Amino acid sequence: MHTSPFLGELIGTMVLILLGNGVVANVVLKQTKGESSGWIVITAGWAFAVTMGVFVSKAFGSLDAHLNPAVTVAFAVATNDFSHIAPYITAQMIGAFLGATLVWLHYLPHWAATPDPFDKLACFSTGPAIRSKGANFLSEALATLVLILGLAGISSKNLGELAIGVGPYLVGILVWSIGLSLGGTTGYAMSPARDFSPRLAHALLPIPNKGSSDWSYAWIPIVAPLVGAAIGGFLIRWYAL
Repeated sequence: MHTSPFLGELIGTMVLILLGNGVVANVVLKQTKGESSGWIVITAGWAFAVTMGVFVSKAFGSLDAHLNPAVTVAFAVATNDFSHIAPYITAQMIGAFLGATLVWLHYLPHWAATPDPFDKLACFSTGPAIRSKGANFLSEALATLVLILGLAGISSKNLGELAIGVGPYLVGILVWSIGLSLGGTTGYAMSPARDFSPRLAHALLPIPNKGSSDWSYAWIPIVAPLVGAAIGGFLIRWYAL
């Protein structure tokens, strides 16, 4: 089987979004088995989605398994190696769009059964609990900074070599922790690909009575994670490498 870092990032991100946005759809769409099961289910589902996405990404050829443009940018800044930015981010954007499309297909009968357009959009992209651009930006930047610092800690040489296969579980725990502690303000996108590509899928797919894709907010989960990631990358470069 031919594998490559590009394919690994694409397929891994696709699985991440399929399972991550899939758990949101299971909770918020009407007449699913998981309807109204709550925030704990969503955060746990996203944590497991990240873990499985990392495993799949590595299996298909990306040893880095970033699955997130913010992570790619952070480690480019940390290492001063920017060669992965274009191929990784391209793959992540494509994978996220495909994953969102698969969520739409998987829950196909439930879109018409769900009357609230906001609930449908929530299955694709993030949105603020209280709309305040400055506060929302800060939330996304800070959550992404914690993500980057946590990833640096998991991969730190100071901790010695982790047992093979443990790393992805620790990354899942990190994402679960962020979701539980910091996710309630904006839905903790922490990734331009996680938000932009599914939002684009929402805009393009024939979802009945779907309403607006809320593009006026979309710049925040794109720009803020990159800012938080860059800060994290500089901190890693100065203090952790």
